[in-house]
Amino acid sequence: MEISFTGKQALVTGAGKGIGRSTALALARCGARVTAVTRTQADLNSLVQECPAIVPVCVDLADWAATEAALKDVGPIDLLVNNAACTKLQPFLEVTPDQFDLLFNVNVKAVLHISQMVAGGMKARGSGGSIVNVSSQASQRALRDHTVYCATKGALDMLTKVMALELGPHQIRVNSVNPTVVMTKMGHLGWSDPEKAQTMKSRIPLGRFAEEEDVVNCILFLLSEKSSMINGVALPVDGGHLAC
Repeated sequence: MEISFTGKQALVTGAGKGIGRSTALALARCGARVTAVTRTQADLNSLVQECPAIVPVCVDLADWAATEAALKDVGPIDLLVNNAACTKLQPFLEVTPDQFDLLFNVNVKAVLHISQMVAGGMKARGSGGSIVNVSSQASQRALRDHTVYCATKGALDMLTKVMALELGPHQIRVNSVNPTVVMTKMGHLGWSDPEKAQTMKSRIPLGRFAEEEDVVNCILFLLSEKSSMINGVALPVDGGHLAC
């Protein structure tokens, strides 16, 4: 199935590493003009070295005012991937207010903020568009020591549905992808213990973790016209984990 984004302008957050980086590169290969957003300049520098056509924007999305200033001149966006996220593992009884605020600021509030800016432009132009929020199986399955992270992803799934409801009449589709453990560099580090990894894999009918490409391909599909009647879904990319 051929997917082309020629003539489309895309914005990807959290584009410095992992799924976001791979998504930005894949969109560029499919012909999109890509703006890559992350807070680490070194990651942007290496990304632009790899694909000089990508436009880099360095900003901390937790800073509302700085984000507006950084993105005000980006121009009309047709495709948005809200991938930026952070996590902090804390047992429920040890959750701290600062970590609660940080995770909700980045994982939920920043998605709301950027989506408002982008979708507002889509509505004003009457051109429609597509937004994909990168959520997690953690939105639907409790994970030990992930109290706040699970809560943010649950909130993100519902934000996705409300966005789909309100933006759909303007031909703006909004969906989420909900991966299991993904073998990014961080994923390899976090799940390098064979015993820990096997415990999780044993709950996945396919018996393996996801690769970046598994998630990126789903994002591209949901962004494309190939999914033109799909709106408001949370698409598991989890090898059947949530089916059990």
